Amino acid sequence: QVQLVESGGGLVQAGGSLRVSCTTSGRTFSLYGMGWFRQAPGKEREFVAAVNWSGGSTYYGDSVKGRFTISRDNAKNTVYLQMNSLKPEDTAVYYCAARKLLPFTSMQAYDSLKYDSWGQGTQVTVSS
Repeated sequence: QVQLVESGGGLVQAGGSLRVSCTTSGRTFSLYGMGWFRQAPGKEREFVAAVNWSGGSTYYGDSVKGRFTISRDNAKNTVYLQMNSLKPEDTAVYYCAARKLLPFTSMQAYDSLKYDSWGQGTQVTVSS
């Protein structure tokens, strides 16, 4: 397992933008597939986005396609989630997750059970 630390959450108005980050220590970050999930009060955890080890493959949940962009910088051991055109329904705690094992295709990326490390979460609140 790897320790993940999210940052960048906060309060933003509807239509605005926010970028959250997830950083880890260690020298094996580039081996991990990375994902973002979110959970709103009273709701199940929802897949948001994921990226493979190289950044060459990305996956998105239907509710965020075209608005959110996931990216990674392996030199900085960091994965980003750029969120644009935010809506009140995007309000949730956003969690970063890592999967070390291969493969990392859509079958693994969307499934929270396939990840073996999780961050503590960062709150994103979108006001109407």
